[in-house]
Amino acid sequence: MAAATAIRVAAHSSLTLLASSPSSSFSIIKNFRSISHLGIISFSANPLLFSSPRSKRMAHVVAKATLGLTHPAQIDHPKISFAAKETNLVEWKGDILAVGVTEKDMAKDQNSKFQNPILNKLDSQLSGLLSEVSSEEDFTGKAGQLTVIRFPGLGSKRVSLIGIGKGPTGPSYRSLGESVASVAKSSQAKSVAIALASSEGLTTESKLATASAIAKGTLLGTYEDNRFKSESKKSTLNSVDLFGLGSGPELEKKLKYTQEICSGVILGKELVNAPANVLTPGVLAEEAEKIAATYSDVITAKILDTEQCKELKMGSYLGVAAASTNPPKFIHLCYKPPSGSIKTKLALVGKGLTFDSGGYNIKTGPGCSIELMKFDMGGSAAVLGAAKALGQIKPLGVEVHFIVAACENMISGTGMRPGDILTASNGKTIEVNNTDAEGRLTLADALVYACNQGVDKIVDLATLTGACVVALGPSIAGIFTPSDELSKEVVAASEVAGEKLWRLPMEESYWESMKSGVADMVNTGGRQGGSITAALFLKQFVDEKVEWLHIDMAGPVWSDKKKAATGFAIPTLVEWVVSNSSS
Repeated sequence: MAAATAIRVAAHSSLTLLASSPSSSFSIIKNFRSISHLGIISFSANPLLFSSPRSKRMAHVVAKATLGLTHPAQIDHPKISFAAKETNLVEWKGDILAVGVTEKDMAKDQNSKFQNPILNKLDSQLSGLLSEVSSEEDFTGKAGQLTVIRFPGLGSKRVSLIGIGKGPTGPSYRSLGESVASVAKSSQAKSVAIALASSEGLTTESKLATASAIAKGTLLGTYEDNRFKSESKKSTLNSVDLFGLGSGPELEKKLKYTQEICSGVILGKELVNAPANVLTPGVLAEEAEKIAATYSDVITAKILDTEQCKELKMGSYLGVAAASTNPPKFIHLCYKPPSGSIKTKLALVGKGLTFDSGGYNIKTGPGCSIELMKFDMGGSAAVLGAAKALGQIKPLGVEVHFIVAACENMISGTGMRPGDILTASNGKTIEVNNTDAEGRLTLADALVYACNQGVDKIVDLATLTGACVVALGPSIAGIFTPSDELSKEVVAASEVAGEKLWRLPMEESYWESMKSGVADMVNTGGRQGGSITAALFLKQFVDEKVEWLHIDMAGPVWSDKKKAATGFAIPTLVEWVVSNSSS
């Protein structure tokens, strides 16, 4: 079960914060701090301490555990076991036999018999019914086509033909797995066999990649986040047999690796899907601590509170957090391999705005998407999802720092205002000309902190700009880096992971629009080239000796079609870390 499903939040009164049951994901919190421009004001959750008139007047600023009495349900998702089979496909016994077919595979001779040997063998077993039904339903093998037939006479209860188009690729194999998951879910199947009508031409390496893509599609297609639904249909799928893709320890290792990545993707999805009244900065920090506790042999956790962040002079980050009654939490997980020396030190830095109202530059008007601003911590979800996966994979020779400056961007009398000047932890000053350009302010101090860990390379991830969505649409993330070598590394990892990145320029002349008359810089430079100027801003907080790459994932973090998080970037991050390891 993914860690996020264990979130438990207690109901609250207007003046007190109560902890939930002992199984709660967080315990009683005694003190809350609200940051003002003059200092730190402390409040206690104990109602006996709200006795003075001043305390009573200020009681409304106490952080609440949740709103609306929402308690995420604990859901035990079925574990799916994968096995490679080399036996006769026709003799397989189970609920669904799914065959991925190309358009070429559906070719028939003059007697209406399949030319493809696997389809011909299945059709012969079924007395020609497969050929007949596919003709009646005009099934030609085009990508996305699917037919399910219930036949007597086979060991399987149902046969499903799933189209994978003209030239099968990694994405089409993943779509095949997703289609299998959909069919299994609708028929409440427990066991499924998946075969390709044509797999003879695949090399050993391509068979491993194909099996991984199919398994990933099946695992993530089966998963559904029902924690906040009063009623939901549970998946029953628990076993998948793969035919024609080889067997042996290498395939088993690849499938296990895929399952470990998917567990991280599911955690990332659940973190982004969780509403801001449940996933506060404090709860996000506790989810990070759970990862460290689960993989304590390789991961340690350090959570910095407001006072500790003040000691590190994180004025840029604390300025964003100042308006919220939910205190900020600076999250630092560190992965060290279980054995051997360390040759490379990496940092993954994720934007962690658990809710972004825009501040005094509040998000308003059609298309502002304020109702979706729970996903503004998508970068942190990617970082923590990768941490969970890497805690299981345990790559050698690499140390990884997972860093998140978690907070909310809200509105109150203690919040930062347009025109305020913030001082970051590297001493640089920032004139805030737009409080809705807050993510880069939190990342500024997080990047300085990452550089101070002595890392060689940094990748940061953020749902940073609408400009990047306009440029690249909802499926492609933009990347920015001064390093050609690091760009090649991360793009190569994304291609293995099946995710889309596109490098955009860091045009230095655009920095002119980011200059301030009263501080070192402003935090936003206007509409034109907005994602580029945002990247140039972040560059000011990265040590020149450290290789750095920024991923703007504002588009692909969320699926409008599914109305849910995608888990984007987690597979890419894992592949990148592993490529830097000596495993």
